[in-house]
Amino acid sequence: MRQLTVGFDLDMTLVDSRPGIAATYRALTERTGVPVDAEVAVSRLGPPLRTEIAHWFPPERVDEAVHAFRELYPAYAITPTVPLPGAVAALDAVRQRGGRVLVVTSKLGRLARLHLEHLGLTVDEVAGDLFAEGKATALREHGATHYVGDHVADMVAAQAADVPGIAVATGPCSADELRAAGAATVLVDLTGFPAALDGMIRLALRQ
Repeated sequence: MRQLTVGFDLDMTLVDSRPGIAATYRALTERTGVPVDAEVAVSRLGPPLRTEIAHWFPPERVDEAVHAFRELYPAYAITPTVPLPGAVAALDAVRQRGGRVLVVTSKLGRLARLHLEHLGLTVDEVAGDLFAEGKATALREHGATHYVGDHVADMVAAQAADVPGIAVATGPCSADELRAAGAATVLVDLTGFPAALDGMIRLALRQ
């Protein structure tokens, strides 16, 4: 077997960033005068920021709004964000089994790192600004053996990278949707991750 290398999505997989992202959207509304329903926006985290911004801003203002959101983000989104149940133990489980930890996210890498540093979550690599099949590029580049995410697009990424997708039903997608998207296993949250990982390792060793 190649070295265990587990990729994790960030938002609603490792961390609950909804309160901070909602606060950032409210600040964006105040700055731009364009109403954004922050609660609706955070109910569908996963796709790139530009996709969500395009729901609220006219096409000619999307670039401006994306830039403004990212400028506001560090002041509003970092402090309110907390680890999801089992996140710390999941990262520890990978290392205890001699593995490496990646974060592969649609968020800009520098913003993802702010979250990880603030929460004391140590990872080996961060690849940002990627979505769906785009994430597969980073997974292949870093030799990922598994990918963990909460969105159907994360399962698409795992399949495109030819690694098992481990889904957590902590985000906007249901367990059924995640299974239909090709998840090798679906967990309620990351508290079940160490046992699921051990099961996958045993299966790989028998093959």
